[in-house]
Amino acid sequence: MKITRREIFPVFAAGGVTAAGALSGIPVLGSQIANAADLSTLMDEGPLGEHVVGDPNAPVTIIEYASMTCPHCRSFHKEIYPVIKEKYLDTGKAKLYFRSFPFDPAAAAATMLAECSGDKYFSMVDILYEKQSTWSRGKVVDELLKIAKLAGFTQESFNACLKNQELLDNVLSIQKKAAEVYEVNATPTFFINGTKYSGDMSAEAMGEVIDSLV
Repeated sequence: MKITRREIFPVFAAGGVTAAGALSGIPVLGSQIANAADLSTLMDEGPLGEHVVGDPNAPVTIIEYASMTCPHCRSFHKEIYPVIKEKYLDTGKAKLYFRSFPFDPAAAAATMLAECSGDKYFSMVDILYEKQSTWSRGKVVDELLKIAKLAGFTQESFNACLKNQELLDNVLSIQKKAAEVYEVNATPTFFINGTKYSGDMSAEAMGEVIDSLV
């Protein structure tokens, strides 16, 4: 089974943006999960590079796999991440790698727009989580366009980003590898110095793990 862009973005056809290509072929998660996770390549850089916050030489490495449409990911980003950033990322104790794991076409589109934002990537992620309840349901394209324009997109650059098949392929390859190799099947999922933690994690719980590794 495949989710296609046509299912969630029918407005593209009316707007002159072809549905073929972008946002097609998003896999159903859990269909090809490996029996045992092989973490030997966990730190290999993906096709989109890495989005990292914190000192590259920090002793603790946190990798977060998140979906832009995931309410639990929003809660982490809005409520817990600021605490972790202040106490651990800004003090050189830890660094955090943010990797996208889109669960649906809307999340894939949001991820693509963040990638197309260049040095405004984290600002775009911030506003996408802030307005998640607005853009992630209903008229997804219209609402994403409003947000994208705040980041300097035009209608043309917005359309070009979401039609970029290579970008979509790269986004989905990161998701596919996480699901099939690292057994990620929920968001958020964290790897802290190679140990996997799935689902909600409080600032206190994450802090205890980090403190035990510093």
